[in-house]
Amino acid sequence: MKRFWTTVEVAREDGGWGIRLDERPVRTPARVPLKVPSEALAQAIAAEWRMMAEDVDPRAMPLTGVGNAAIDRVTPSKDVFAAGLARYAEADLACYRAEGPRALVEQQAASWDALLAWARRRYDVDFATTSGLLHVAQPPATVERLGHAVAALDAFQLAGLSPLVTIGGSLIAALAVLEKAITPEQAWAAVSIDERWQLEQWGADSEAQAALENRGRDFFAAASFLELLEA
Repeated sequence: MKRFWTTVEVAREDGGWGIRLDERPVRTPARVPLKVPSEALAQAIAAEWRMMAEDVDPRAMPLTGVGNAAIDRVTPSKDVFAAGLARYAEADLACYRAEGPRALVEQQAASWDALLAWARRRYDVDFATTSGLLHVAQPPATVERLGHAVAALDAFQLAGLSPLVTIGGSLIAALAVLEKAITPEQAWAAVSIDERWQLEQWGADSEAQAALENRGRDFFAAASFLELLEA
């Protein structure tokens, strides 16, 4: 798509804040007006549109993409979407530890034990952990309570939470970011331990490094989306 607009403005509208291109509302792929709950988020989305060059690159507009997802994907089936995210409680990254080498095991324990300890206090739950890849069942009460926590979120919170969960593989880390128990930087450091370890051990791999950086970019964009919702 080529850039077709000159001005980008934010306007207060019924149901939230909208973004207008030459007085015309930005619409989602489903042709619904893109309205978000906070002015700060609308201004950040508007900034993405202002920065576009002649050739429009959707990958350079991550906040717009998450906003579109909240309206087009999450809102029509919020309960189903929330249930899909909640299922990550059954196999959270923080519960699966490497069998070795010792240095990696220690890194995982130092980072992931703190996450699980926070979740135990916050949600009054417990976790089963294991070494290796074999599935370990979590206590039913843990899965149920974390599921309720996710189900209580609104469509925009769920849309922002989703990339944190799916990119990082940890519902616990994502909820900790949402509730400001840890910073996005701390969360990313936790969920990317294994990939960074491999790069450190086997040397620079340009493709693997680029893939990790792309995932990190999307992770931080989602965290920013959640922060801007409350600004």
